[in-house]
Amino acid sequence: MAEKKAKAAQSPKVTVVNAANETVREIQLSPDVFAAKPNAHLVYEAVKQHRAGARRGTHMTKNRALVSGTGKKPFRQKGTGRARAGEARSPLWRHGGTVFGPRPRDYSYAMPKKARAAALRAALTQRLVEGAVKVVEAFSVAEPKTKALKGLLANLGVAGRAVVVDHQPADALVLSSRNLPDVKVVADSHLTVYDVMDCRHLVVSQEAIDKLEARLAPQGRE
Repeated sequence: MAEKKAKAAQSPKVTVVNAANETVREIQLSPDVFAAKPNAHLVYEAVKQHRAGARRGTHMTKNRALVSGTGKKPFRQKGTGRARAGEARSPLWRHGGTVFGPRPRDYSYAMPKKARAAALRAALTQRLVEGAVKVVEAFSVAEPKTKALKGLLANLGVAGRAVVVDHQPADALVLSSRNLPDVKVVADSHLTVYDVMDCRHLVVSQEAIDKLEARLAPQGRE
């Protein structure tokens, strides 16, 4: 009973606004998700894993088999006073091949599911404390127009880099953001730690908040 009262006391509260930035209600957020224990290293690991997966990995250098040049022996083996050489494409020579240079590769790697969830909880808690989270009742964008979304964000006082999170965002909302370089629309199921940390404003619908709390609630021992 005492633990439940302590959790209720720690539960953060946030104001829900409408499209005109008028207060609609005040809701209590889950302390398990939005009052999680800070873990800067875990957040760092999640961001690093996300960025590693985004690398193209197409870099490549030419080895001695790929550089242009003849395969003829440059000079005779003995009698010149020089070190013996078999071809001009040797890595020891100018314009020769590169030894152990980068090759095309996949930089992505897996991260445990529970670790990713814990990192996202820590990131959401941090941004809430910083005042970067804004909860909107719903995103009223009826048709795909950049002007409509830009006006909505202006009414909410959102300026600069922003991530808009909705549960199954409508096509009109997604298409309206394509011409706004500082705005990214994501579904709550695809929200990453990198998205949360790489923005000035995190604009979340109330439905997305509910889905995030249900998905990120700790289950069992971690």
